[in-house]
Amino acid sequence: MKIIQVIPTYNEAQNLPVLAAALLALDLHNLNLLIVDDNSPDGTGDVADALALEYPGKISVLHRKEKAGLGKAYIQGFRHALDQGADVIGMMDADLSHPPDKLPALFAALEKADVAIGSRYAPGGSVDKDWPVWRKGLSWFGNTYARVILNLPIRDATGGYRLWRRSALETIPFEESRSNGYVFIVELAYMASLAGLTFAEVPIYFAERTQGVSKMSLRIQIEAATRVWQLRRLYKHSTISNPSNKNAD
Repeated sequence: MKIIQVIPTYNEAQNLPVLAAALLALDLHNLNLLIVDDNSPDGTGDVADALALEYPGKISVLHRKEKAGLGKAYIQGFRHALDQGADVIGMMDADLSHPPDKLPALFAALEKADVAIGSRYAPGGSVDKDWPVWRKGLSWFGNTYARVILNLPIRDATGGYRLWRRSALETIPFEESRSNGYVFIVELAYMASLAGLTFAEVPIYFAERTQGVSKMSLRIQIEAATRVWQLRRLYKHSTISNPSNKNAD
């Protein structure tokens, strides 16, 4: 099966080579990386191009003209991955918060599920041990808030480390998403839940980045909280459905 791991980047020049090397060292022989860079000022796009030359046939790069939001980056990446014939499409951050060594376990989880999630809140999962109490509480509250309001059948609704079966991603209208920030991740899970797709959660340790600057801010978190209620209203009469052959290979 062909796996294409979509990795949006913005100012991740230091982290990207480490991440690429760790992923491509895994025992997943059909793994390819698709880097979607938003014209990073720190030269991440150039680093990505150099990596594509270093790992020929394993890394491809999409260059976008400007920073236009996580949601749009993923939408473009998903469409490219599907057009390239991917059987499995992945999502992950480029800042090394998502452990690369958990990718084989996520892939294995797709044997019995449509979507595999690297979960901070499944039994055995955790967040960075050095986070202050207020940050751990805010992360837990934001996740619980989205999960309860949208009645999501998963423990980690806001985590962006995921693998999708091709059939699962084709089931949901991801290109019609109205979200463009981090809440795009929640909207995808909501679409999948409404479509009746099945989930598997693999516990992960979510580490704090050591290089670069986090893109998360209080403004983004407030925007996401507001958007969750909008999603509930938007999909109140949703006609998203799950084809009977969704699990067919």
